[in-house]
Amino acid sequence: MQPLSNHYSNLAHRPYDGSEPLFRIGLRPFDVNEWLDFDSSFEAFMAEKKRLMKDIPQKVFQAEAGTQDAQEEVLTLILDYLQKHDLPMQETDASDAPLLKAAMMVQEDLVIMRKSDAGWRLVAGSVCFPSSWSLQEKLGKPLHDVHAPVPEFNKGSRNASMIERIFDNLQIGMPVERFNWSIYNDDALYHDDRSGEQTSGGTEHFLRVERQTLTKLPKSGDILFTIRIYVDPFEALETREDKTSIAQGFIKLLEMMNVAELDYKGLDEGRDILISRLQKLVDAG
Repeated sequence: MQPLSNHYSNLAHRPYDGSEPLFRIGLRPFDVNEWLDFDSSFEAFMAEKKRLMKDIPQKVFQAEAGTQDAQEEVLTLILDYLQKHDLPMQETDASDAPLLKAAMMVQEDLVIMRKSDAGWRLVAGSVCFPSSWSLQEKLGKPLHDVHAPVPEFNKGSRNASMIERIFDNLQIGMPVERFNWSIYNDDALYHDDRSGEQTSGGTEHFLRVERQTLTKLPKSGDILFTIRIYVDPFEALETREDKTSIAQGFIKLLEMMNVAELDYKGLDEGRDILISRLQKLVDAG
């Protein structure tokens, strides 16, 4: 397990501050020149990706037959972006699948979604940094099954239908992004189960944020789903000048969550402890 102790994000994104809708889709356009994010943790991320690919390759890379062209398309997009922005290109193994080559050049995880009679399905992915889910279990499943554990996103729900329409209507050259947050009891990047979530009510809290983007691939018509992970210890909040407003927004979110939402976030036992820590930041001004 690659420690991140000197490679935190300095709270690059804070969707838990009340600025993002809770358990809503919350997609919005973004500048295509800000698609991929490189920061000081790049080397740590790449080292962990390499370790995982060596130790558990089947758990972090999966692809259905017939996805080769779409994978090549993703690799081309990544290489073009790196070249345009004068970013370094990492050496890759010539025998690697194109999607894996692309994933080994960026901090993001990469997933390809494809339209089928069952809806948009997960057909290929390089996912080294899952947040409590398994790529092996999700491969081949349509969106409503991928999102089945999420409250109000299961098959037949309004949100599931909305996501399908968003995927159907996504336009080439007009990517969208959203953010998600969770609380873990460690700073490990790889979590393919729920063991790292703050379910025990302990006092060690790490803020984990996902920046997710959707990009329509112009040739295949598939959709590239990217996931960029940011991890920070709770203590990082204490150093910020805006800690009071962040903490106040966070408390409101936590107080609004129902039983199902708390269970999904792994906070059914830990919410009160977390609120108490946040309230101390508010009281300290």
